[in-house]
Order: sequence, then structure tokens, then C-alpha cells
Amino acid sequence: MNQKNIAKLLAGLAGLGIALGAATAMATPEQDRQEFIKYYTSKYPNVKVDDYVYGALAFDPDSKAQYDAIMEFPPFEADIEKGRKMWETPLKSGKKYADCLPNGGKQIAGNYPMFDEAKGKVVTLQDAINDCRVANGEEAYKLNDMKTMGVLTAYMRTLSDGMLMNIKVEGPKAMAAYEDGKKTFFSRKGQLNFACASCHVQNAGVRLRSELISPAVGHAVHWPVFRGGDNLVTLQQRYDGCFKQVRAVPPAQGSVTMNNLEYFHSSLSNGLPMKASVFRK
Repeated sequence: MNQKNIAKLLAGLAGLGIALGAATAMATPEQDRQEFIKYYTSKYPNVKVDDYVYGALAFDPDSKAQYDAIMEFPPFEADIEKGRKMWETPLKSGKKYADCLPNGGKQIAGNYPMFDEAKGKVVTLQDAINDCRVANGEEAYKLNDMKTMGVLTAYMRTLSDGMLMNIKVEGPKAMAAYEDGKKTFFSRKGQLNFACASCHVQNAGVRLRSELISPAVGHAVHWPVFRGGDNLVTLQQRYDGCFKQVRAVPPAQGSVTMNNLEYFHSSLSNGLPMKASVFRK
């Protein structure tokens, strides 16, 4: 990232706290979400909130048209089929994933991440998959193994395609986890001194080199995504990449910090429909 681009991104940060006052103070998750939407719609009144499920494509009709053409014949259908076969293959106990997940694993992905009171922490959809595996005699998958956890999660998300995101933050412990995730989202980090909000709030819709920056609202509805064809990437892998791009040491995937960040970040997309297994550049 060159100095010109850095200066461009930093230029608007002074007003970030003012522009999103409710999201930087103690507010309810719904108040935060509404404040984000208010900010984006004020800045881009011609972009529908529902279109934020398409990320930066919401700001670029030509790119959206290209995306629609690609999604007619997705180049990653073979990977989704691998995930389906994994989903339907019995575990060592003889049970399948559908036997140990709520509602047979259908229409549940939009509830994750969720705060598990018994465990006292946020659990992700990948955590739920691994819990199912371990309970049925299998080893847990590595979170960053795209040939196993990646393709299985990509298929499982298709079972919730169209479900409205429904992240619940209830009780003091859940709220503490949410606030921790919010703090990570707004905290500057790394040698470049950027926060997640630096790009995806203050500079959403702005071009960085040849690419438009996407808004935080709508982000969480479509991961994992297939980037550039069949390169599968999870949301926490993307977090990892963002930390490294601002020259910061990323927390471990699946850590409390990463899970809490995903918890806060996902709640911003509440009410928007899931878009499973999508293409991104």
C-alpha cells in the first residue's frame, strides 16, 4: 500500500468517532446496527441497504453484472459437491452431521456466531461442526484447512441460503464479548495504525488502487467465499489478511479475540439474507 493511498484512507478518520458516536459508546447491538446503516445511507442514499449483501459490488453496477454472469455457472461447483459428500458421510459413531446439529443443520448458519452460556464464550459455525465431530469419535478439523473444514462449511452454509442473519446478544457475558469484538473493530493496530473501521466504515465505497472498499454491513452473510475462482477463504482468514496488510500480528484464528470480532461484525448484518457460496475477486 503506497503513501498516497495511506494518506487518502487516513484523511477522514478524524471524524470517525463523531460519525458513529453510538457505535463507539455503550449502545445496544441494534442501536449500533442502525447507526451504521444511518451512516452508510447518508453517504450513499442511492444504494439500497439490502444490496450491501453484495459487498463492494453494491457501488459498481458493471462489476455486479459480471458477478451475476459468473454465478450463473459458478467455477467452484465441484468444491460444493465435495462438501455435500462430506456432510452425508457417516461419522465413526454412525451418525451424520445433521444428527447432532439443530434442525438437521438447515436454516441455522445465520445464528452463528452465538454466545454459548455453558461454555462462557462465543462459538462459531466451525466450532459447532468440530463439536459434532469430536462428540462422534472424530478428530476436530483445523480451522484453516480449506480441503476439509472449508468445503464442508461452504456446503453447510448452502443449507441456510436466504435465511436472515439473526445474531443474538443476550445477557451480560454475551454483551461483554460483543463489546470486546467492537473494541477490536474500532481499535487502530499495526505499523499503519488502521482499524477495521478505517476501511470498512469511513472509506466504504472509496477506491483503493483499482478496488472499491466494501461496507461492514452485509459482510458476514456470504463467507466463506471463493476468491478468483476456486480459492476458498473464510471470514477469519480474511481478518488474518487484514491484520497483516496493516502490518499487525493477527490473533490466532478461533481465538477469543477473533471469535468476538466475528460476533460483533456479524451482528451488523442482522436482518439481511444469507448468500452462500459466492464468488469474489
